[in-house]
Amino acid sequence: MKHLHSTLAIVLLIALVISIIVTLMNYLNNKPYNRKIALIGFISSHLQLLIGLIIYFVSPLGIQAFSGENMKNSLSRLYFLEHPLMMIIAIILITIGYSKAKKITDAKKANQTVLIMYTIGLILILSRIPWSTWSILA
Repeated sequence: MKHLHSTLAIVLLIALVISIIVTLMNYLNNKPYNRKIALIGFISSHLQLLIGLIIYFVSPLGIQAFSGENMKNSLSRLYFLEHPLMMIIAIILITIGYSKAKKITDAKKANQTVLIMYTIGLILILSRIPWSTWSILA
């Protein structure tokens, strides 16, 4: 399950980068908002959240590690608090961006909304990925 979560993280990062680049190009060239491209990032983030929540409640590094003593250990704190909390906030922002853009009729504003929310979400995600545990980087 952990391997699936790591693999889907790569898919999510690629999907968000593609969504951001295409939306940026649409925004700069005054092209229509491409909801299907934004949907790729939206679906990828929610799939990753689902797998992450399962791991969080099953893994000994997740909710089971929640204690005052583990707050002193930066790696434990990353796994049971910082990583899940930051990812949930990022996915909420991505969801808000996608949902708001769907309702906006002005293409430029829709592109701008997705661009801002997805970029902030991507930055938050990148800030709390436990890079040291990724086997492709080790």
